[in-house]
Amino acid sequence: MELLDTVSRIVHIGTAIVLVGGSVFTLMVLMPAAKKLPDEPHAKLAEAITGRWKRFVHVGVSLFLVSGVYNYVRAIPMHKGDALYHALLGVKMLLALGVFFLAAALVGRSTRLEFIRRNRCKWLKVLVFLAAVIVAISGYVKVRGITVPAPAAADLDNLDAV
Repeated sequence: MELLDTVSRIVHIGTAIVLVGGSVFTLMVLMPAAKKLPDEPHAKLAEAITGRWKRFVHVGVSLFLVSGVYNYVRAIPMHKGDALYHALLGVKMLLALGVFFLAAALVGRSTRLEFIRRNRCKWLKVLVFLAAVIVAISGYVKVRGITVPAPAAADLDNLDAV
C-alpha cells in the first residue's frame, strides 16, 4: 500500500506542477508575447496551442480526480474528528472543481462557454488565483500535520472513574 500511496501523491503533485505551471506560463509569458503578433498568426498560434494543451488538461483533470480521491480516502482514518482538516479539504475540492471547469471551458468548443474563451485572460487569471489558493491550502494542511482531536465532554466524565 505504501508504494501506491507514494505513486498517487507523486502523480497528484506532478499533475499540479504541469497544469498550474502551464497555466501560469500561458498567462504571464505566452499571451503577452502573442499579443505582439499580427492578428492572423496570433489566431493560428492560439488554435495550435489550445489543440495541444487540451490533451494535457483532459488527462490532467482525470489524474487529479483519481489520485485526489485515492489520497483523500487514504487520509480519512488519520484525520478522524479533525474538523479543520475536513473543512479545508472540502474547500480545496470545491475550488478544484471550479479550476477543472475553467480549464475545460478554456480549451473546449462549447458555444455556451464561448464567453469564457473570448475573455481568456480574465478567466485564466481566475483559474491561476484559485489554483494558488488550492496550493496554499494543500501546503498548510500538509505542514499542519495530524492533530489529535480533543476529548468529547462525555469522555471527560469517564476520566473521573479512572
